[in-house]
Amino acid sequence: MNKNKQLLLVSSVGVLALLIIAAVQENVFRDWRRVQSQARTDEGPINVQLRQVVNPGLQTSDRCISCHVSMGPGDQGVVGHEVLVTHKPVVHDPAEYGCTICHGGQGQATDKRDAHGEVSFWPEPMIPASFSYAGCGTCHAPLQVPARARLGRARAIFERLDCSACHRVDGRGGTIRPSGGGMEGPDLSRVGITGYDPDWYGKHMAKFNQATSGPWRDSFGPIGEADQQQLAVYLATLASMPKLVEAKSAFHSSGCLGCHKVSGVGGDEGPDLSRAGVKDPGQLNFAAISGKESLANWLGEHFRSPVAVVAGSQMPAPSLQERDIELLTLYTLSLRRHDLSGDYLPKDRIQATRFGQREFAPDGETVFGAFCAGCHGADGLGRRAPGIPAFPSIANPDFQVLVSDRFLKETIRLGRPGRRMPAWGEKEGGLRPEEIDRVVEYVRRLSGVVPQADTRPDRWVVADPAAGKRLFESACSGCHGQKGEGGEGPALNNKTLLATATDAYLVETIGRGRRGTAMEGFLQPSAARRTLARPEIESIVAFIRSWQGGKS
Repeated sequence: MNKNKQLLLVSSVGVLALLIIAAVQENVFRDWRRVQSQARTDEGPINVQLRQVVNPGLQTSDRCISCHVSMGPGDQGVVGHEVLVTHKPVVHDPAEYGCTICHGGQGQATDKRDAHGEVSFWPEPMIPASFSYAGCGTCHAPLQVPARARLGRARAIFERLDCSACHRVDGRGGTIRPSGGGMEGPDLSRVGITGYDPDWYGKHMAKFNQATSGPWRDSFGPIGEADQQQLAVYLATLASMPKLVEAKSAFHSSGCLGCHKVSGVGGDEGPDLSRAGVKDPGQLNFAAISGKESLANWLGEHFRSPVAVVAGSQMPAPSLQERDIELLTLYTLSLRRHDLSGDYLPKDRIQATRFGQREFAPDGETVFGAFCAGCHGADGLGRRAPGIPAFPSIANPDFQVLVSDRFLKETIRLGRPGRRMPAWGEKEGGLRPEEIDRVVEYVRRLSGVVPQADTRPDRWVVADPAAGKRLFESACSGCHGQKGEGGEGPALNNKTLLATATDAYLVETIGRGRRGTAMEGFLQPSAARRTLARPEIESIVAFIRSWQGGKS
């Protein structure tokens, strides 16, 4: 009995000690208490208490301002501790929207590691500070973002014309200069979302013609139509999130949509990326990752070497500079769109999800960069990757000089069944007819050649398919396969190719060959193979045509 009493006494003292320790930790040593104990206003110390922002419309309840007091409502004047700084100027009021909607993390936690989501069980850690613009993707979908080179050219026109003499963009410009130039014009930082007067140039010119001196004469002048078009491209991207727009333009230059979907648009070869920015780091394999086990590090290494990070990955290793990897990581982290109520759904997101407005610019350079460059290369000259059949060079001059616009458009529209080329004009999330037209125009410009006119009908070859079969087996099957299924060379027994290729295209390609590829012209003498006469080439074409009737 005495032993039981002693055990009860010891256990009770132990429990009491634990409760005292817990109470001291909770009421004395918490980070937020230490921060607030150092906080001061003009009127003296502030009340040390738990603080939070609650927004039922966004389903957020954040206690982050228990430490970051100066970011809370009405507390912008609080100073003292190093974390007591006010939020940088942004469109939205952090005191209304809270913190985790943009930055991630665990809003209801009061311990620093827990709040920042640096604990293994929390699936959505805080976005690293260097990628903070990724948080904008929680709500927003920047529209009509062009490829990176095109965005750079458009921005350069804005700078060359000195538009910042009068207009502010993301906190820069719009100030009167010591020399007298410039004036305070409208802030353009968000005109990509809010819109602007389409007749701005006519009204500017009217003021320019009326003025005899001052900023309308010093800082403005006539602008050519080409420059006006470039300005329109740039203005369409302005949404107070410059780094995210730049990152999205890098994404639209890397061919990622050729294999991946984002918000229902893109290919099906790879995983859907629409929510890739909220992958749970606890579910990822970090065996090949050096440094901190974070989603940002995982994504960066994945862009450097996909197969090293994901075993069996079919994604070719892209040739990227570190700056490109950083931008693609930022964009992927931004793919974190939450379900929002109508009151908080921004205009750009509504236009993208409900009215089908494109998030990429509609010009050929951007569409090609977003959908085609991943396989065909940014220059259109094709790509090779270990273990994957070579991707064709569609900007090859020897190819472009022989094919019609119809051939190119139908190839894009219908794809290549059995190959990795999808039917972009037929699949859900594919390309619209006008986008296909723009891509064809752009590829023509890449090649720099004018297609060769041919007055002959599409089908004019009359020859012996049986003789053509023998010649095909000896001269062509090594690269194109015994049944035309493809190998080192492309598949010829393909219904889309056979339906769109003219006899002239096939005959001339076999005869001339294609520079920069393994396809040499069979009309040219070679020590490695026999030369073919034109009638023999035509018989091979007749044999290839027999596949259209199901014969071999």
